Amino acid sequence: MEDVLHLPHGIDLPLREVQLRASRSSGPGGQHANVTASRVEASFDVAASEALSEEQKARVMARCGPVVRAVAQDARSQARNRALALARLRARLAHALEVPRPRRATRPTAASKTRRLEAKRRAAERKRARRRPSGWDGD
Repeated sequence: MEDVLHLPHGIDLPLREVQLRASRSSGPGGQHANVTASRVEASFDVAASEALSEEQKARVMARCGPVVRAVAQDARSQARNRALALARLRARLAHALEVPRPRRATRPTAASKTRRLEAKRRAAERKRARRRPSGWDGD
C-alpha cells in the first residue's frame, strides 16, 4: 500500500497526516455486520498539514472547513472501505484546491443582439394580437 495520497498539481499528501478510524457499519448485513468494524472514516487536519502551503491551506479551509472528512461503508470489507474513503478524501481535497479561472468579460455578438430584439418583437406582436380590437363595444 502506498503511503502517499497523490493530489493534483504535484501535491503528495503523506498518509501519516490522514487519520483513519474504523467502526461498525450501519444498515443491514446480518451477523457479519454486527461483529466487523468495516465502516472507515478518513479525517485530514488542514491546519496541521506540512504538505500544503499556507495559500493552499487557506483555500481548503474556506471551502471545506478546518477538518476534511470522508466516510465509506459501502463494501463489506474494511480494506475496500478504506480505499473508498481515501479516494473520496482525495476527490474532496482536489476539488477544494482547484483555482477558478478568472472570468473574462465579453460583449454580445451582433447576431445575438438581433435574435434578442427579434424575439422581443415577436412577443410584443403576440400580445398585441390578444388585445380587443379598437372600437369594440363589448356585448
